[in-house]
Amino acid sequence: MKRFDERDILFARMNYSPRSPEYDDYYRRHPEMKEIDSALRGMPPLGEPGSATYHPIHSPLVGSAFQFLSEIKHLSEGEPAKEKTGVPEPEEMTRLLKGLAVYYGAKLTGVCAMKDHHYYSHRGREAAHYGESVTSSHPYGLVFAVEMEKDMILRAPGIPESLAAVKGYVDGAVIGMIVSYYIRSLGYDARNHMDGNYLLIAPLAARDAGMGEIGRHGLLITKEFGPRVRLGVVTTDLPLVSDKPFEFGIQEFCTLCNRCAISCPGKAIPRGDKELINGDMRWKISDTDCYRRWRMLGTDCGVCLASCPFSNELNPLMVEQMGASPEIMHQILREFNQKYKLRPMVKEPVNWFV
Repeated sequence: MKRFDERDILFARMNYSPRSPEYDDYYRRHPEMKEIDSALRGMPPLGEPGSATYHPIHSPLVGSAFQFLSEIKHLSEGEPAKEKTGVPEPEEMTRLLKGLAVYYGAKLTGVCAMKDHHYYSHRGREAAHYGESVTSSHPYGLVFAVEMEKDMILRAPGIPESLAAVKGYVDGAVIGMIVSYYIRSLGYDARNHMDGNYLLIAPLAARDAGMGEIGRHGLLITKEFGPRVRLGVVTTDLPLVSDKPFEFGIQEFCTLCNRCAISCPGKAIPRGDKELINGDMRWKISDTDCYRRWRMLGTDCGVCLASCPFSNELNPLMVEQMGASPEIMHQILREFNQKYKLRPMVKEPVNWFV
């Protein structure tokens, strides 16, 4: 499988300031993206005046959390202790690290046997690292998921949804920091991949760590929480036991469901078939159509999360059975469609907002 270049990721492109070296380099190589990206930059920034949801008191709840994440991400890497500690066998260390992540708040964990295609080919998010080749060769990745609160997500596309999302990033960053600091204290190398400082594609690592499948909306769908999770990854050279990917029927379910595509305000999610993307069959999301809606709204939308039946605590027995029974999939959808006209929504304001 081909590696993705982080310079092509929309969030990286939005960081390229006109007349900067990275801006000039990127649009020299990709002139077809210049007009599209310039139009996006001309829209109100997320959480700022001019967007539909802007609130002078509530919007900074989200922005301040992202500022915190930005100011700690340099701690993601560090030097390991000079001498290695004698550690237990990989099976026991795997249990220990998974338990540590759960203790600090992770809901799901898995270990991915890291391959080239999990990593970006080049960095692009920050000017200081723009264009650097990603040479990380850690063979293991501890992947973990934190849950995003359902009642906040069901308030999408309002500010509460964005607050739940950024809280997921904060929780994941803290868990990853603790785990990576611990591994380095044992004399092994470790890196925390967190918001704004990933060297890899977390959903692909999570899928290959046996935590779920990639759905129509391009997000990891877990059995337990659907796509209502945020992911963190700590890669390391500490020997661990990797988990195996598994399928529980999501590809077939998403083919039948289409809820996220129907409800997407930006029409960014395809209703048709999957495509071959870098050697992997997945549904192709329009990142520009998605992000344009973000800028209009002033939040990260989240309607696809709220509209996914798996976000809404399906009967676990039915989930376990659906991979072997197409009728179970139809039953899940019938019951969901009878209960909700389009998607579940919480309209009441958050009672602790000012």
